Amino acid sequence: MGLKETGATIMKGKRLAEERQPDCCRTKERDPEEDRDLICRLNRIEGQIRGLKRMVEEKAYCPDILTQAQAASSALNAFQRVLLENHLKTCVVDDIKADKEGTVEDLTNLLRRLMR
Repeated sequence: MGLKETGATIMKGKRLAEERQPDCCRTKERDPEEDRDLICRLNRIEGQIRGLKRMVEEKAYCPDILTQAQAASSALNAFQRVLLENHLKTCVVDDIKADKEGTVEDLTNLLRRLMR
């Protein structure tokens, strides 16, 4: 039982090319409150990065810059945790309920990229 090619790959009776778009082309409608929280976190991180740049320009003491860089890194990690948690609770759950092909593989690949 080989794979058929007809513009879309057929596997196990499902049209994978039509069901799975590249990650760069997918979108998600988020709850407005979730969007506000994510944007607020990013704005805070952006401010921290601007502060780091200013510290370097003003020739601040290295340990002080490193301390602030760690704070920015922690804030970015927290942003990623919140986004991943929301993704798991919505997108992944919905895809599993819909028996969408490749959901576990996509999640595994995402986790592998995040853990580098």
